[in-house]
Amino acid sequence: MSTWIAIGATALGCYVVKLAGLLVPVGVLERPLVRRLAALLPVALLAALTAEQTFADGHALVFDARAAGLAAAALALVLRAPFLLVVGSAVIVTAGARAMGG
Repeated sequence: MSTWIAIGATALGCYVVKLAGLLVPVGVLERPLVRRLAALLPVALLAALTAEQTFADGHALVFDARAAGLAAAALALVLRAPFLLVVGSAVIVTAGARAMGG
């Protein structure tokens, strides 16, 4: 039963956050600082998630095949490769590094 309580509390919390976002006055949303932060926040969150998923293993910092794949994707981005080539290079380098025991 405690699982259903957690699910209900999470659903209620999501609804309250959504409602709070709708109640923000339009004047606040039109401020240049708020617009800049709203544009940069998704990029920062995605970068943090990528770093956490690549370099963290529990409480330890690790450098394994995922780091090599991320480096390959970064290089492909610097060379302005198409998105599918960026993802493909990351997959191939990660798989190759794991196959070699990395």
